[in-house]
Amino acid sequence: MSGGINSTTINSASTAASVGVEPEAGERIDPATNNAVPVSKERAEYVAKVGPYDRYQAMQDLRDANQGKWVYRACRRVFDIVFSGAVITAGLIPGALICAAICLESPGSPIYSQKRICRTYRDGRMHEFTMYKFRSMYEDADERLKELQGCNEVDGAMFKMKDDPRVTRVGRFLRKHSIDEFPQFINVFLGQMTVVGPRPPLPYEVAEYDAWAMQRLAVKPGLTGYWQVGGRSDLDFDDMVELDLKYIRERSLRVNFRTILQTVKVVFTGEGAY
Repeated sequence: MSGGINSTTINSASTAASVGVEPEAGERIDPATNNAVPVSKERAEYVAKVGPYDRYQAMQDLRDANQGKWVYRACRRVFDIVFSGAVITAGLIPGALICAAICLESPGSPIYSQKRICRTYRDGRMHEFTMYKFRSMYEDADERLKELQGCNEVDGAMFKMKDDPRVTRVGRFLRKHSIDEFPQFINVFLGQMTVVGPRPPLPYEVAEYDAWAMQRLAVKPGLTGYWQVGGRSDLDFDDMVELDLKYIRERSLRVNFRTILQTVKVVFTGEGAY
């Protein structure tokens, strides 16, 4: 599998400017409706504080403030290699059975690959990587996304729909228990992701980020995190960003181990997933 990192540039123009609508304080522009909608208090206060501050600089400042954590990063990388290697080895046979079940219901590759954002730079360049998942939707899911944008049930720069018609029956089970995410241990092993960290966003989602949301890209993306164990799909975009920023402030090996244990519980119960 090819998971090489490529370089691309995301347009940093704000959504408000592109649609000609000027949001007031405490609001943002919803790209699906072009209407101004409220934002969380923490987000409103941050945007008011930084003003026209460059959104890439805001993210970079948070990254620079954490450059001293080299011991933590080294220990985390060793753990990522050992843990992901063990999971990949143990999951070979179950993974083959899952692939067979996916193909029986819906023809096509059982592994779905998608470009995600890994990290960013001050000049706006974004590094992409290929993220892997067990395919939980029909083959034409990406083409059908545009027609479903009006059914988005989550505010902010991401798409969630509880009864998404693109999801297969096998996929619904995989998503409920987060089994569809297991191929991402390959990304962890390759160093493109870590076990615990903010989820990697799509390029078009990052294009809608303001300075506050850009801060979640200050660290390496992860397979699980505070958002996954704190409600998952039951939370909106602002909630996700707040939890990601909380994790960035608190992250340590102890916090990572605790989050992994909490994730095991969520995987078995399927809480907050659809």
